[in-house]
Parts: sequence; structure tokens; C-alpha cells
Amino acid sequence: MTSERETYAALMQAGAVRAGAARIFALAEAGALPGLTLHLDRLDEAADRVVAVTKARYPDLSVPLHSRWRHFETGGLDRWGMLAAAREFSNPRQAARAAGDLAVVSVLLDAGAGPAWRYREELTGETLARSEGLAVASLAMFAGGMFSGVPADPLRADAVVLARLTEEELAGGLQAGPDNPVVGLAGRTQLLARLAHVMENRRDLFAIEDDPRPGGLIDALLAEARDDMLPAATILDVVLDGLAPVFPGRIELIGLPLGDTWPHPSLAGPDVGSDLVAFHKLSTWLALSLIEPLDLAGVTVTDLDGLPGLAEYRNGGLFLDTGVLALADPADAAREHPVDSPLVVGWRGMTVALLDLLADAVRARLGVSAAAFPLACVLEGGSWAAGRAIAYEHRADGSPPLSVESDGTVF
Repeated sequence: MTSERETYAALMQAGAVRAGAARIFALAEAGALPGLTLHLDRLDEAADRVVAVTKARYPDLSVPLHSRWRHFETGGLDRWGMLAAAREFSNPRQAARAAGDLAVVSVLLDAGAGPAWRYREELTGETLARSEGLAVASLAMFAGGMFSGVPADPLRADAVVLARLTEEELAGGLQAGPDNPVVGLAGRTQLLARLAHVMENRRDLFAIEDDPRPGGLIDALLAEARDDMLPAATILDVVLDGLAPVFPGRIELIGLPLGDTWPHPSLAGPDVGSDLVAFHKLSTWLALSLIEPLDLAGVTVTDLDGLPGLAEYRNGGLFLDTGVLALADPADAAREHPVDSPLVVGWRGMTVALLDLLADAVRARLGVSAAAFPLACVLEGGSWAAGRAIAYEHRADGSPPLSVESDGTVF
């Protein structure tokens, strides 16, 4: 029998995401996944769509990694580069910490904003929505010193400031209000407060060279590097070690929270936690988004496919909208589902498993290797954009094919 401690350790590492997804996929192959049916003959259409979008966005196939930094570059404007040039950091590690601050805070604010919310960027006059809007809004808040506890240095985030940030202040930064509602505002505010609490308690990860700040993770990750190289899975392992307590109201084992981990009743067995499936979506998104700050510090991240796919609604929506997955009950498309429902857990598990199959099909069509075109490039090229495009083909507001109740901390 597996102990709770062993189960916890297994679920809180990068490899757990693909392991859980494989168990969900096995159910689907056997026709035993409640709520969903699998149609692998439709995978060709999904791959063809991703290839078409990739070639349109990156004709030379020089695809950057999928991360928060792509959203900061919306409209082809290097907003971070402009900020960093104006700040004139004294050394690469200082710049890397600041970039880490921005990445962590922005990713934690990145759960779906909902279809009604909009953000008008003062710099460009452009109106943005969804992930791009949240990214640019968080960057503007960061640039304005909203998260800094050092008046002379606005480009940082500090635990003492994040701990006291109010819902009204965050709403102001997001330009949110009754006429411009953003989903999960309270959840996002609480998430930043919990982040502050965790940073104070884990100074070994967040305060090695400075006061507790999100970018302190960069120093912790640099300590894990060997010969200035770091496996991508190690980033996720460190993120999970540090940030799992940030996420509220989650399942616990040995008194510790499991983060983005949920039960699926069809997997229940005699071992403790046998029904649990880990996704760690925001943590994986953050791990991807810390690669570029680490590069600023002179560290090369290796083995990029050690990071799993993102179990979120654009990638998952691509598979539902192309028919690779089908709802057993079509009426489920009109309902809103809890994030811990078997249908949503099954959908997310299938998304992770199918992304690896999709990546192989996309690479074959593009004539590229996995080493040259890791999953993070497939996502960016990509599956996420193709999922958004087909969503707008099927639904005027671009909403996903399956509606999930959001508290601002998962999607």
C-alpha cells in the first residue's frame, strides 16, 4: 500500500501530470471515461489546424516558447524591453529577479477574465481582452510600482505590498467595475495575499538574496543549475514546492495542499489518493514563463519536453471543437461545470494526453524534430491559438465549448 507521504511526493512533481493524464486516456480508449468519447480519427483535423496557424504566425517556423512573455509582446511591442532599458539594471541577476517578479505575479493573475472584460492600454490606445489584456494590465501595474515596497525601485514585487493589496486596488489596475466585470477578482486578490504569506514562510526559496519577493525564486533555481544548465522539469518541481500552498480550498495530504490536483471517481483504487489527477496548470505556465528570466541570468534551460502540456480551455477546446473529444451528453455544453466535476477532470486529463499526440502529428507535418520543436513551441505556434480561432468559429463570443466555474485560480 502506498502511504500518504509517498502519494503526496509523487503528485507534487512534474512527471505526475503526464502520469495522471495517461490513466485518464486509458479510460477513454476503453470507452469508460464518463461524459466523453474519444475519436482519434479526428486528430488529423486538429493537427492540420495547428500547422496552418503556426505557418501563418511564424512563416519561418522560428517559434518562441509558449509563455507569459508572448502576451507582454502583444501587437509586436517589446514592453518589457522598454522597461528594462529605462531601468538600467546594474547586473543580469537583478534584471532576472525583476523579470521573475513580473512573471509570477502576472501568471497568478492570468486565470480567465471572462468574455465581457476589456482593458484599454494607455501606451498604445489599444483595447485588449482575455489573456493579452490581463498580461498588459499586470505589466502596467508592475511598471507603475503597484507591487513594489521600494519607492525608488518600482520594477519589483514585495511580499509586504502583495499582502495588503485590496480588491479595489486590483480592480482599478484591471479597469474592472460593474460595466466591465472581470471573473474571479476576489480570488485573484486572495491569491496574491496567500503568495505573500508563503514567501514570508519560505525565505529559503524567496529571500535568498533580498527581502521576500516572487523573483527570489530565480536565486533558488540558479542554485539548482549545473554548469549553467537546468532541466525544465526542475523549474516546475521548485515552483510546486514553493507555491502549492498559494492555491486555496484544495485537497490535502499529510496536511499539505496538493495545488491543482483533483479526484476522478473512475480511477479510485485501494491505494490512498489513487483517484487523484494532478494538472498544475498555472504552475506549469509559470515554469515556462521563468525560462526567459533564467536566460537573463545566464542559465540555459534544457529538456523542455519535461514540462507537460497545459490543461486549460483553449487547448482542451481545440479537441472538443474538432471532434477528437465529444460530449456523451450534448446538453453538457449548455451547463456550467465545477472544476472538480468528473467531466472537467476527464477533459483536462485528455487535453494533456492528446497534446503529446498532437505534437507528434504537428512535427511530422512540419518536418521538424522534437528537439528542435518542443511541446512549448507547438503550444505557441500553435495549439492555443488554433483553439481560440475555432472557438470563435463555433461561438460568437469565442467562449470555450465547455463552461467551467472559475474562482480565478485555475483557468
